[in-house]
Amino acid sequence: MTTDEWRSTTRSSAQIINRNEVEVTAPDGEVFKVLCQVGALLSKETQDHELLWLEILFDKHFSEDKEQMRNAIWREAMQFGICGGIMGISAGTKCNDRARIGARIKQIREERGIEARDLARLSGVDPGNLSRIENGKYSVGLDILSKIASTLGKKVDLVDID
Repeated sequence: MTTDEWRSTTRSSAQIINRNEVEVTAPDGEVFKVLCQVGALLSKETQDHELLWLEILFDKHFSEDKEQMRNAIWREAMQFGICGGIMGISAGTKCNDRARIGARIKQIREERGIEARDLARLSGVDPGNLSRIENGKYSVGLDILSKIASTLGKKVDLVDID
């Protein structure tokens, strides 16, 4: 099968944005930016081949859990040297980190037996905003997130992806 024939079987689509960035549209329409060197390759044939591999990876590991999906794509790309190694993958256009973090705040608050209104008061956050944060409906800045975390005896940190 040729690259074009293979590409017609994939549900994802990938295109070069610039020498260091590729945009991949997953089967559900969510768009991801992938930092890699595909655009720097001189041969159009090699570029097409690498784009096809990205599409195959996005199809193979497609999941509603985008964090898990990105991690699986990242691991396999690194394992097999696809795109010369991916340097980064964006969270996507439908990022669910807001909901995950909000749910975690609520979980910690409930484990500690703290009422939402008390957490809001102690952390200096409007109670309505805290509710929206816990329900993943409100994008929160680092300062507010740090205040909430500190009030719960936690800190905000960057951790390795499993």
